This record gives sequence, C-alpha cells and structure tokens, in this order.
Amino acid sequence: QLSQFWYSQDTALRLATEAVAAAGERGRIACVSAPSVYQKLRALHREDISVYIFEYDKRFAIYGEEYIFYDYNNPLDLPEKIATHSFDIVIADPPYLSKECLRKTSETIKYLTQGKILLCTGAVMEEEAAKLLGVKMCKFIPKHTRTLGNEFRCYVNYDSGLDREI
Repeated sequence: QLSQFWYSQDTALRLATEAVAAAGERGRIACVSAPSVYQKLRALHREDISVYIFEYDKRFAIYGEEYIFYDYNNPLDLPEKIATHSFDIVIADPPYLSKECLRKTSETIKYLTQGKILLCTGAVMEEEAAKLLGVKMCKFIPKHTRTLGNEFRCYVNYDSGLDREI
C-alpha cells in the first residue's frame, strides 16, 4: 500500500556519493524517506561514515539500529538516541508533493542537520523549499525507475557537486 518511488541506480549512486563527500570523514548521514539512497550508501561499505534511515516503511527494520520509524505527520517524534543537530547532512525526499508534507518534513530536517541539506522533491516545490530550508535547485536532475507525473529536482543549501556539470 506504500507509494515508493525508487531512484535509478545511477541517481542513487550520485546522491550517495554526494552525501559521503558532504558528510566528510567520520560523517553522519540521515536519509529521511529516501530508502534507495540509504541502500546505496550501505552498498558502498564505507566504515568511516554512519548512516540512518528514517522511514515509514517498516520493512527497513531489517537494518536494525540504523532504522528509525518515521511518520512525517509527527515530525519530531524521534527516539531519544537521536540528538538534535547530530547529522552532518540530511538527505530527504518527502513522501508527498504538498506544502504540508514539505513543511512537516522540514521540521525533521532542521532538527537533525548540523547544517547541510540535500532535498529531493518536485520542481513545483522550489519556492516553498527555499522559504522553509534555504535551499536552491541544483543542475543535477534525478531519475527514477518509474516515470513520475511531475518534474523532479534536487535542492541544496551548500556548495554541492550536484551543481556542477557531469
């Protein structure tokens, strides 16, 4: 019953690589409603980073301590072990293309991040994303395994490799 849209392998790898570079040595990365990026980060087998997945889909509980149940309707209902501003970068892909969903997910992002944000959402959310999170649209255009009805883009609030030509 869950509406999951998976990134293509190339997009998942590009976003995971960007997250690792942005997080830095011994970095901490939070993937909020971005399971394909989380899985790609795990596949990279990097010992010098830690990655958590914040996800509604309980199938990801197989990842043990790295899995945090997350419902955007309760944006700050997080376990005590998740400290404020404890992640070097947060990658988020709000599950719905609505201002309400982006607003609530933004609360979670601001709670988790030490500063860096990589947001993936529809191009129609550009103005709202800038207002809520101070992010700007990147040149990089993410691709999905299925065709989406809306143009999809990435946004960041730092100097990102996603803003350079490949």
